[in-house]
Amino acid sequence: MNATVEQALISKLRTLSPQQVAEVEDFVEFLASKARKSTALDRLLAIAPAIEAAGVAPMTEEEIAAEVKAARQARRVHEQAKGSGADRS
Repeated sequence: MNATVEQALISKLRTLSPQQVAEVEDFVEFLASKARKSTALDRLLAIAPAIEAAGVAPMTEEEIAAEVKAARQARRVHEQAKGSGADRS
């Protein structure tokens, strides 16, 4: 983003109510999350031929669901630990 665009956005943000700023913040996070997901999908699709060539058996829907559930649980545990200060040095 160039400095002119950045300054224009900042000027516009300063005219918004706190609630509107929160909405903008939510939308920016949504866009960032969408970009992260797109990047992750691109990386996954890039390695798919190598996985297939290696003869790795495809996962079942149940196996995928279990992996997703385990990853989400691990993320929750990590976030709870971070929020409680357990991993602060």
